[in-house]
Amino acid sequence: MDKRVVGALCCALWVLSSGCADECVDQFDCRADNGQPAEGQEWVCTADNECEQRPIPAPPEPDAGEPDAGEPDAGVPDAGEPDAGVPDAGPADGGGQGTAGKGESCAASADCIAGLRCEGTPLTCQAQHVAVTGRDDAGVSKALVMRYDTPGMTALSDGDTDSRYPRWAPSGTRVSFAQGAVDTSAEKVAGDLTVRDVPLVQGQALVLADGGSGNTESFRSMEWEPSSSIAWVRQNGSSRSGISVVSTDPAGSVVSQATTTGAFPDWAPDGTTFVYNVTGEGLLTSSLGASPTPLANSGATAEQAHYNHVNSQLLFLSNPNNEMVTFAGDAIPVPLFRLYSLNVTGGGQPQLIADVSTETSTDGTIDSFIASPIWAPDGTWSAYVRAYYFKPTTGDAVLCGGAVSPCQTRPGNAIFLRTINPQDGTGTGTEVRLADDGTLPSFSPDGRFVAFIKAGQLNVQQIDPVTGAPVNAAIVHPRAGYTLQTGDSDDHRPRWQPR
Repeated sequence: MDKRVVGALCCALWVLSSGCADECVDQFDCRADNGQPAEGQEWVCTADNECEQRPIPAPPEPDAGEPDAGEPDAGVPDAGEPDAGVPDAGPADGGGQGTAGKGESCAASADCIAGLRCEGTPLTCQAQHVAVTGRDDAGVSKALVMRYDTPGMTALSDGDTDSRYPRWAPSGTRVSFAQGAVDTSAEKVAGDLTVRDVPLVQGQALVLADGGSGNTESFRSMEWEPSSSIAWVRQNGSSRSGISVVSTDPAGSVVSQATTTGAFPDWAPDGTTFVYNVTGEGLLTSSLGASPTPLANSGATAEQAHYNHVNSQLLFLSNPNNEMVTFAGDAIPVPLFRLYSLNVTGGGQPQLIADVSTETSTDGTIDSFIASPIWAPDGTWSAYVRAYYFKPTTGDAVLCGGAVSPCQTRPGNAIFLRTINPQDGTGTGTEVRLADDGTLPSFSPDGRFVAFIKAGQLNVQQIDPVTGAPVNAAIVHPRAGYTLQTGDSDDHRPRWQPR
């Protein structure tokens, strides 16, 4: 996908997830609170968290991430040794539910009730961590971890060092993140791809790669669990394309180029196969050391695919009719994505899980498209964001919940759940509305909780595993000096610690 289109799509969601505080977090807060800027101007949220109008800079060059005519890289990426981090106690849990409550003794995570994992000395059931990226009051990005059920955030980097994009090892006892990065319009520095053990030990960290060894100006779309290697998309100038991997063996990590083009890698349950997308080609799969294989029937517009943890099905976004919408004040049109599932090995046809919607309104229509899909680990539920907007009979669209429109008092985006048949990937039942004004949903490893970001705060909602209905009130984590970020889309999705 063109990076500018990604940005435009993110803009559509940022407006709706930032909240309506007196102080701004980003330019989209300013637009939501003050309306459209003057012609030729854009809103800027200053270091003092105040909104100012400034001239719009020249547009960037188109993304160079189109496939080139060359063959895919034939280099063999090092698969690395299995994660050498401190293993968690007992065998890996397959998602089963035990009866031991928080603080009670256990031998493995399967002994614990939902939301808990077996850890520590002596072994007890404790709440799982969730990792996110926040921005502190000084404007510094921080990779953060917190227990899902308890207020209080711990930064993974010390002092005023920037950190972002935390990702978990399969064991749940190590966490990676980019440290020391700079990402502004004037300067881009990748920083270091760093790993720390959990529980955190002061001064303990391992650098696996930097911008030079990783051939990148930013470690974007990073993914680790369930693999022993970390994958990311290389960024150089205006191009964000091509996937690299690094083994996580502390004795000698090795960086290798896995593909020459493509974006949005996601690991299969085997930890060696990954899916990704290439502009104009759709989805491809590759294994470490193997040539990429186009995924039959995915379609040329397919992107942002995700595996679940138990079968060979994918969730992905696609715009098969090439339908677009242009929002007022934005020059780049946004694709009207639908959500599909597809069996990777069966050669079947894509199954529509969530469609665009439209309803008649005064002088136009109120429509929606799909964003930020994700699986429950067992593949029985999907979660996604439905973004709502008003499309007038003439002129550009405006997001609901923001500018003056027939839907200005309605939530601009909402998180929905829908069940999926694990046998054939078809959607079953009707979609379940989980939360208004939230974004970037993420299922817990046992599938009983959904974490998401709303108004800069982490929310964790328990669900009924049969109906998907909310159970009890959501746990809302106070900001505590950090505003959780959503602007980098899936890069900023909350990540649950594996059980």
